[in-house]
Amino acid sequence: MKKWGKQIMLLTLVAALTVVLAACGGKKEDTSANSGNTATENTTNGSTSETASPEKLSGTIDIDGSSTVYPITEAMAEEFGKEHGEVRVSVGTSGTGGGFKRFINGETAISNASRPIKEKEAASAKEKGIEYLELMVAYDGLSIVVNKDNDWVDKITIDELKKIYEPNSKVKTWADVRAGWPNEEIKIYSPDANHGTFDYFTEEINGKAQESRNDKQVTFSADTNAIVQGVAGDKNSIGYFGYSYFEENQDKLKLIPVDNGTATVAPSQDTIKDGSYSPLSRPLLIYVNKKHMEKAEVKSFVEYYLQNVGSIAKEVGYVALPQERYDEQLSKLK
Repeated sequence: MKKWGKQIMLLTLVAALTVVLAACGGKKEDTSANSGNTATENTTNGSTSETASPEKLSGTIDIDGSSTVYPITEAMAEEFGKEHGEVRVSVGTSGTGGGFKRFINGETAISNASRPIKEKEAASAKEKGIEYLELMVAYDGLSIVVNKDNDWVDKITIDELKKIYEPNSKVKTWADVRAGWPNEEIKIYSPDANHGTFDYFTEEINGKAQESRNDKQVTFSADTNAIVQGVAGDKNSIGYFGYSYFEENQDKLKLIPVDNGTATVAPSQDTIKDGSYSPLSRPLLIYVNKKHMEKAEVKSFVEYYLQNVGSIAKEVGYVALPQERYDEQLSKLK
């Protein structure tokens, strides 16, 4: 009896140990499962999320400046927002000059520009401690446009454009520009003095930036769409603006090829890119405040911009740079 009692006790002890070990094993599996759930929750709600997803960004990026560059930057802001919905990118259109004023005062992180920064503006920025990066994003060509019903202008020379737009111009009618054109008063449209487009056109055509006729025959506008509507609404009108605005409104306007003395060329994706649309092809730029670049959302946006603007540029009516030029500029951000 004692023999069997000892055996029973031994078997009971083994069974008990088996239960304990099984219980411990089960507890270990539960702990592992719970640990996994905890990690998932932390990844979603806690600091682990920031470690696992460093690209999660928030904040506001203020941009202002050229209305010509606006369509590109606005498109970039929309695409960037699809990936970074917590970042608010605000894009204004106060003109290149107006944008630089805000940029120099430290009010914006990025300034759109349809001309390079002027020496005076650069000096003001330096005086106020604003350091910046200059980045080229695309090419553009200024388009000379007339009304759809204009059947007498098939091309125009640089000298004829100067006769129309130069300071103290004596041109009143189309006949004053070229013999044989109608004796009808010209209605002239132009971007205003805050536009980089105005600076570029006056420098290339009149020989000095900001030098232009300023009389009752000229309508200056800060809004490029107002120039489109003005030219579209008057048979005797003429105006100029960036090529993308013509592409958007080509059903309302007539595009005029320019005779530069060597060839007569109309702006297009190809002629702007290869430089044959001269002298009215130009670079489009953005200026980035270096201090703002220290913010993750600004640096990520600028990187995204340069990585993707080449494919967006053509969609909004501009000409992309060679890829190596974008790569070269991306290296500046490091």
